[in-house]
Amino acid sequence: MSYDDVEIEDMQWNEELQAYTYPCPCGDLFQITKEELKLGEEIARCPSCSLYITVIYNAEDFAENNSKNNLQPQNRQPVTVA
Repeated sequence: MSYDDVEIEDMQWNEELQAYTYPCPCGDLFQITKEELKLGEEIARCPSCSLYITVIYNAEDFAENNSKNNLQPQNRQPVTVA
């Protein structure tokens, strides 16, 4: 059972750790990376103790943008080269 449920908007982006963080009662920070969020992970763990939190977020906000793979080829017109 997680220590708490925390909205992603309540977490802080930490440039040094390259992770979203949230204060842990032990004095350290719960951490979760963008890559973990892209994979659908919702658990942010504290590296100093056994506590973890459940991160509430919209998975679509972190999903890989695969729309370029779904593009249909454009109709090509013949071109005369002189």
